[in-house]
Amino acid sequence: VMGLDPVEMTQEFVDVKSVSRGSNVEISDLVELRMKECGLEVERLTYLDENDELKVSLVGVKGESKGEDGIAFLSHTDTVPGQEQDWDAFHGVVEGERLFGRGSCDMKGPLACTMIAAAHVDASILKKPLVIVATADEEVGGGGAHQVAEESRIINKICPKYGVIAEPTSLTPVYAHKGAAHVVVTANGRAAHTSTGLGESANFKIAPFLAEMAVLAEAIRNDERYMNHEFDPPSNGFNMVITDYETKQNVSAARSTCHVCFRTMPEDRSDELVDILVSKARNYGFDVTTSISRPFYSDPSSPIVQLASEVTGGKTPQTVPYGTDAPHFREKLEMVVLGPGSIEQAHTVGEYVEISQLYEAVDIYSRMIHKICL
Repeated sequence: VMGLDPVEMTQEFVDVKSVSRGSNVEISDLVELRMKECGLEVERLTYLDENDELKVSLVGVKGESKGEDGIAFLSHTDTVPGQEQDWDAFHGVVEGERLFGRGSCDMKGPLACTMIAAAHVDASILKKPLVIVATADEEVGGGGAHQVAEESRIINKICPKYGVIAEPTSLTPVYAHKGAAHVVVTANGRAAHTSTGLGESANFKIAPFLAEMAVLAEAIRNDERYMNHEFDPPSNGFNMVITDYETKQNVSAARSTCHVCFRTMPEDRSDELVDILVSKARNYGFDVTTSISRPFYSDPSSPIVQLASEVTGGKTPQTVPYGTDAPHFREKLEMVVLGPGSIEQAHTVGEYVEISQLYEAVDIYSRMIHKICL
């Protein structure tokens, strides 16, 4: 087991296509096999997503009999689409000091590092259990993380005290990140050729609401109630996109949809803002749906954040504007986000991870395991 190499394992994982819209069974089968080779006992959780694709999340454990507490390292196996027309996305290639491929940094490389760090620990000397998690669907709403938090026998029996979300942070500890709120507003009209005079344009119906959004966006941009200065930028990125579903110019739109989204932050007034948007839309009689994903916040002085700072050579904990699976586990674990690779590479054509960061991550995770579990 000591010969396990994070570059080889990352390449192997990258070579298996696991875009969120499809099933992740193939990558999960491979990860489960490697987890077992790393000395982990593996629990498998499954569900069917909204498109009836089978999704698998894995929870591996070493030292389950060692009582409660311990540490969990959490990653996901799905990726965003590969943009394959522009590069060979699903083939892990080493060029110089970098490993290229979709998921190399977000986040098959980090997952491999957590597993190899676990492999380096002899289960017989553990004083507290060690857990490795690989979830489905992080990129599309976190269904896997939600199921693991609710249903995993291992997580809920062992109750790990600490959690490390291994998302790419350039190996800088992250103690908080933003979430997201979505409000979808639809106006309904009646389609007809404009020559008949029988149509009713949904676009004209929704226009006054859009005008209200334009005024609101300007007000929110400078409103301290919707800011948090621990983040860069401190604002919530209030945004709106609209569609009339490619209605032709000589037809009245049967349907017009406005999608408003903004980033939620700790201690902000996101719920209040969602209520304002819903109220304005309902005043016009429009259809409204909402969804909200919570931000993540861990006290920068908490033991796990301080440990992450210590094992990274005293790096100052930061905040980031992007999201992770962390909010799904906030009732269960004291967490920090810490992983190899730069988020600037995630979701890009030519995504890569610095090879030196993969080796460094194995070392950092190993030191965290030693500190907490030995």
